[in-house]
Amino acid sequence: MAATGGGAVKDVKSKAELDNIVAAGASVVLHFWASWCEASKHMDQVFSHLSTDFPLAHFLRVEAEEQPEISEAYSVSAVPYFVFFKDGKRVDTLEGADPSSLANKVAKVAGAIRPGEPAAPASLGMAAGPTILETVQELAKDNGGSQFGSQSVSGLSDGLKKSLQQLVNSHPIMLFMKGSPESPKCGFSQKVVDILKKEKVKIGSFDILTDNEVREGLKKFSNWPTYPQLYCKGELLGGCDIIIAMHDSGELGEVLRDHGIDIIDSETGKSEPDGHKGGIVQSSGLSAALSERIRGLINSGPVMLFMKGKPDEPRCGFSRKVVDILKQENVKFESFDILSDDEVRQGIKVYSNWSSYPQLYIKGELIGGSDIVLEMQKSGELQKVLAEKGVSSSETLEDHLKRVINSSPVMLFMKGTVDSPKCGFSSKVVNSLKEEGVEFGSFDILSDDVVRQGLKTYSNWPTFPQLYYKGELIGGCDIVLELRNNGELKVTLSE
Repeated sequence: MAATGGGAVKDVKSKAELDNIVAAGASVVLHFWASWCEASKHMDQVFSHLSTDFPLAHFLRVEAEEQPEISEAYSVSAVPYFVFFKDGKRVDTLEGADPSSLANKVAKVAGAIRPGEPAAPASLGMAAGPTILETVQELAKDNGGSQFGSQSVSGLSDGLKKSLQQLVNSHPIMLFMKGSPESPKCGFSQKVVDILKKEKVKIGSFDILTDNEVREGLKKFSNWPTYPQLYCKGELLGGCDIIIAMHDSGELGEVLRDHGIDIIDSETGKSEPDGHKGGIVQSSGLSAALSERIRGLINSGPVMLFMKGKPDEPRCGFSRKVVDILKQENVKFESFDILSDDEVRQGIKVYSNWSSYPQLYIKGELIGGSDIVLEMQKSGELQKVLAEKGVSSSETLEDHLKRVINSSPVMLFMKGTVDSPKCGFSSKVVNSLKEEGVEFGSFDILSDDVVRQGLKTYSNWPTFPQLYYKGELIGGCDIVLELRNNGELKVTLSE
């Protein structure tokens, strides 16, 4: 994609090149884009104009699919995506097509437009200004009038979505790669194939170079812009760097066992059950002291989760999944980080006859791992088991909503975040509060459907945003704007 508007935008060709530019200490703005993404093309015009307005900063561009090493280093999972650097450090990010936010974040990082002038919001009075307004209008038109976020599955036809779902589920382990396992066409695909051979698992594969519709469609379907992509039982594990890290740490093998993936015998070529459900049958290898310690840990709380990491900082996706489920069920639980104690980590596998993590226990009884807990939640069985064992929710939905509402004197429930609103009405309320100098907390209702639906009933107010002051509903966008226009907003929020 060529730079437009005469801006000094440079295409980065390697991670080493990027690291050298960032290390030099100047302000850097990095744009991850993809040729299939219309929003990337729109935002590139704004990006180029901003490079003209801020000549002292470096404006760099990375084609996400062609530079997977860089994309994965910055956890790029959707485009357009922007990363901001200052003094050699990453200071901010922006996901999605939001021209105004991009302009203002650039202004914060790049400073003055010209030496000796104060920094100002980048969307005001500069070369990029008309382009920003024009881009906002184009994005609104493309997205049916709503503010454009990152690309989603909704851009795919029902037929293609069905075909992709069938492909992803066609084999327990499915690799979408460049080339074939016998003849990979890129180094990253080769690395993943080699790792899967070391793990001794049978895989299915699809050469994305042979079908451009699948190649472009899967990026949107998975919200992952690069290849290869590895799926286990229909669930995306990640790309090359993630698979390498999982393999090196031993987590990949545990994930495969957790999902009941058979191991291929290197001599016979036949599948061998990996023993996930059977685990280690004999527990005689455990000392009496260790058995007693494990028994004590398992019974240290009515609901006990043995996981990788802590609830606030899970160290694997499967542990995170179980933590999220327990939080959704409003269940108070204890946890133990098995990465902190290898004796316990290995011992519980033997004690429970269950060879992978996480492991969830209720009143001392093993419930299972992430797949079983998820299935139980979906079927309602988890709530039933909790009730049967006398484990009640730590708080009702109403109590939870009250707690969130009162987490800040002025609390805004909105679509998106303060830095990146996902609808025009939320953006207007955010801007009104900022203009009045009001400090406020916020909650992205798009991130929690339970809160989103529950708050409509709780407040008897069917739309968002919703603004609260000291626990009382003030109203939505129209009311906030009316209060501001009448000069009453700041007074109302400070009484």
